Amino acid sequence: MSDHELYPIGDAARRSGLSVSAVRFYADAGLVEPTGLNGAGHRMYDIDAIARLELVRTLRELDTGLDEIRRLLEGDTTLHGLLTTHLGIVERQERTLRARRAVLRALIKQGGGTPAQAGLMHKLVSMTDEEREQTIDDFWHDVGEDLDVPEGFVDRLRTMRPVLPADPTAAQLEAWIELADLVTDPGFRDAVRAYLQDAYSTPEARVLATDPFQDFIHVTGAPLMEELLAAYRAGEPPRSPRAQQAVTRFMEAATALSGTPLTPEVRNRMADGYRRIPGILRRLAQDEATSGGPVYDDTHGRYLSLVARINGTAPEDHHDPLPCAWIADAMRDAGPPHPRRPGTEAAGATVITDPPANGR
Repeated sequence: MSDHELYPIGDAARRSGLSVSAVRFYADAGLVEPTGLNGAGHRMYDIDAIARLELVRTLRELDTGLDEIRRLLEGDTTLHGLLTTHLGIVERQERTLRARRAVLRALIKQGGGTPAQAGLMHKLVSMTDEEREQTIDDFWHDVGEDLDVPEGFVDRLRTMRPVLPADPTAAQLEAWIELADLVTDPGFRDAVRAYLQDAYSTPEARVLATDPFQDFIHVTGAPLMEELLAAYRAGEPPRSPRAQQAVTRFMEAATALSGTPLTPEVRNRMADGYRRIPGILRRLAQDEATSGGPVYDDTHGRYLSLVARINGTAPEDHHDPLPCAWIADAMRDAGPPHPRRPGTEAAGATVITDPPANGR
């Protein structure tokens, strides 16, 4: 193909991937006019015109408007700018399709749903970021109003909220539909409120809900507990130096909340407390199952699980169980060193008998 050679309209159409009628249309629209006419008055196109026809075809396949194409060909815009704009359009269309898919899946799960439900779900997934934030704020305002819990506890719960990403998956959209439907349901709000009231009604639970303890559980104490669990996962014995260093740092930080020195008696009390945790959790689960009242998995736990799915984080119930017995063995006081007995020294090493399990 020569740069100066002229080609009849049939060849120009074939080389650009357009029909002859489309080439005529774009010429009549003033987008790509023929380079010239032959002796018989037929339209002829050179290589540059054919390249422009091919560009027009590509842009039209991207649903680019004729006015935008004209501005590009006349030099009023750049190809990079035009393609960037249309990438944004395609991405918005993709998000819209994902939202529609999420609505359809949710309706199918409900057995088909009604036109009103379909409209509500579409409204939920079409919310702006500000509208989603307001929906969650309204939920926690109603749940926390006059709730008898320590000051600041509901504000802390309010910070655990969904953040739908700019490019959500279908699963994230489905989780948002379910969560938005729940938090706007007065019955669900009442159930969460009743659960929180029951769960934090005892003096011990109210202490755990105070800011210092919540900060320790979720902020300052979390890396200390993770350090201790890392020793456990590495197969360290509870009395190993690594485990003892980690557990001592954790207990010192915990007792500092109440200004209590870490004495041997305090170590043993904390160890006994961790040893009793599995039994306490079993009794709580049994009490929940027989109480007939709101339970964690159906109320606050359901909220947190959906938030985790929306935010792309693993729900807490997927974590490994806490190794309470191992932690208790690490926490207990070792007691004073036993006196050396004849024959217990070899090569400069001192053998110390391990104390009984009760730490005495």
